[in-house]
Amino acid sequence: MLVKPILDEALCNGCGLCVDVCRCGALVIVKNIIKIIDVNDCGYCTECELVCPTGAIQCPFEIVVEESIEITFEE
Repeated sequence: MLVKPILDEALCNGCGLCVDVCRCGALVIVKNIIKIIDVNDCGYCTECELVCPTGAIQCPFEIVVEESIEITFEE
């Protein structure tokens, strides 16, 4: 499963800040709306989400909690 940013086109104002910070070149503005060119190009750095002034980009992630093992050292 490929993880990609979620784009809310209704919130996008076409400012292009996300495109400017995208190191992968995965984002583009088309008719004043943000689009992902190819999800395989997205490195999921989340910089686009951080700079978006309208909240049009969300980079959800899954938190995985693994069972912890207690280790005891004998002296």
